[in-house]
Amino acid sequence: MRGTVLWALSWAPVAISVNQTIGQLTWVRGSSMRPSLNPDSSLGAHDLLVLKKYGLRKPGGIVKGDVLVFRSPMDAERVMVKRVLGTAGDTVRPRPTSTYPKKQVKIPANHVWLEGDNVHSIDSNTFGPVSTGLVIGKAVQVIYPFSRWGQVSAGGREDAVVQPTEYK
Repeated sequence: MRGTVLWALSWAPVAISVNQTIGQLTWVRGSSMRPSLNPDSSLGAHDLLVLKKYGLRKPGGIVKGDVLVFRSPMDAERVMVKRVLGTAGDTVRPRPTSTYPKKQVKIPANHVWLEGDNVHSIDSNTFGPVSTGLVIGKAVQVIYPFSRWGQVSAGGREDAVVQPTEYK
C-alpha cells in the first residue's frame, strides 16, 4: 500500500506537467458546436475530446478551421468550444444576425475570430475577436462516445472571411 502511494505521488508532477503543457481530455457540453460536436447530446451523450496544448503560440499553431477550447472573454470561469474562422490580419464579416457593432472586423495580432457551428451560439459575433492568451487547447480527437471516435470534423461558415479583392 505504501509503495503504491509513493509511486502515485512521484508521478503526480509528471501528470500535472503533461496536463498543463502537452495535452488533456475535456468534455464538451452544450449545442453550440452541433452537428460537429455533441450531435446526440439530447440523448445525454457528450463528446470527450483530446486537446493539444503544445505549439499553439508558434506562427501557424492556430489556423482557420481549428476547434479551440478557451476561457470566455466575458467570464473567465466559463470555458467555451468554438471554431476558428479568422486569424490575425484577416478581415471577417460577423453573421448577419450578429449583435457585434461592426459589419467587418480586421482581426488584430494575437487574436482569432471564433464561432460555433450552430448559429445559436454565443461567440465572436457577441464579444468580438478573442485573445490567443485565453486559449486552453486545440481539439484534435473525439474519443467518446466510441461510435464517434476520430478527428474533430471540419465545419463552420465559409463566407466569414472577406477576400482581398473585396477590400475596395
